[in-house]
Amino acid sequence: MSGTTKSDGDNAWASKLDEETYRIARQGGTEQAFANKYHDCKTPGTYHCICCSEPLFHSSSKYDSGSGWPSFYTPIGDGYVSAKEDHSHGMHRVEILCAKCDAHLGHVFPDGPEPTGLRYCVNSASLNLKAEPKPDK
Repeated sequence: MSGTTKSDGDNAWASKLDEETYRIARQGGTEQAFANKYHDCKTPGTYHCICCSEPLFHSSSKYDSGSGWPSFYTPIGDGYVSAKEDHSHGMHRVEILCAKCDAHLGHVFPDGPEPTGLRYCVNSASLNLKAEPKPDK
């Protein structure tokens, strides 16, 4: 899926992603809390966009928010995650997206830990963890 950009059509994404991943990453869905792949994952590594493989978050900024979804206090760097206002379901939230391909990641909230005070609450289905190599003994 690497190299896929914002200009790719909807049918291209539907053919590259399984149904659940497509529903979440391309249609703005949400997966069930506590029943997703990375909510309690402690493996060191970098979390990449499931659609375009862009790096988004590093495990060093991941923390247990108690929300049931992977939570990070900062993206991997400036320009990797974009945000837009979300007024769906009668709520006011800030949706976060992959800045490269517009994949829906989740939402960002102002209740995270220092140093940012932010909680990037992300769907596991929108991510692919590339684990760091284990050191040789």
